[in-house]
Amino acid sequence: MKNIQKKLNRPRLLILGCGDVGMRLLPLLREQFRLFAVTSQPARAAELRAAGAVPLVADLDQRDTLARLANLAHYIVHLAPPRSEGENDARTRNLTAILPDKSHLVYISTTGVYGDCGGSAFDETRPVRPQNARARRRVAAEKLLRAWARRSQSSLSILRVPGIYAGDRLPLERLQKGTPALIEVDDVYTNHIHADDLARLIKLALFRASPGRVYHAVDDSDIKMAAYFDAVADAFQLPRPPRLPRAELSAAVSPMLLSFMSESRRLQNSRIKSELGMRLRYARVEDGLRQALRDRAGA
Repeated sequence: MKNIQKKLNRPRLLILGCGDVGMRLLPLLREQFRLFAVTSQPARAAELRAAGAVPLVADLDQRDTLARLANLAHYIVHLAPPRSEGENDARTRNLTAILPDKSHLVYISTTGVYGDCGGSAFDETRPVRPQNARARRRVAAEKLLRAWARRSQSSLSILRVPGIYAGDRLPLERLQKGTPALIEVDDVYTNHIHADDLARLIKLALFRASPGRVYHAVDDSDIKMAAYFDAVADAFQLPRPPRLPRAELSAAVSPMLLSFMSESRRLQNSRIKSELGMRLRYARVEDGLRQALRDRAGA
């Protein structure tokens, strides 16, 4: 009975967009919070409950389904992406309409808000310059959340996240299909974070992030995109992807993939270390790949 009462007395935390990263986050927070996870799929309720969360069926696209979330929790992790069309994020707009005042929210944004930076290395003070609709929707979401935080006297922290990888989130199918990559002279710098490190970073942000602060949720890798594909191919004994100049590659890959291969940037991560105390478990992509191979060998 005491254990049940202790659990009920924990502060409540609401997770929106509880996919892969959210599921990795749940076991890290079970002892500190009473967890509530929103899903638009009723079939996922048992999975979320087994992971330690109270499942709530709601749809951020349908504002009338969100009433039960109002004033439910003063700690929020917003992992839900915008819809895949338009210039704004209606999901985040709907969410801010029901969130309680004086809350603490961690928003998972994207490094794509910076656009193409020509391979420059930079910190969180660089202005955003989104160059596609996907990134503009994220900038719109960040603005909505900043405005909400000001008027509700709440604390907002933003983690800008690059390509997320893990043992089960690797481009193996792409390599097996022989999808080409760029030649060295045309290639772009890309940034990465292991899904487990991102979950740990979200937890740290809940407790240590400063209000209104932006953090680069990236590892220490300094690597171009084709070199990343080569590293994965070598680790899993697959052929390295063929290399093409940009002019030829544009006819061989999808427009979305081409957009990722058109933006080059190197994000610095000293802020997550100095302010949040983050110690990366997978500091470089090679560390994550070694762990993926160990996991497969032990399966």
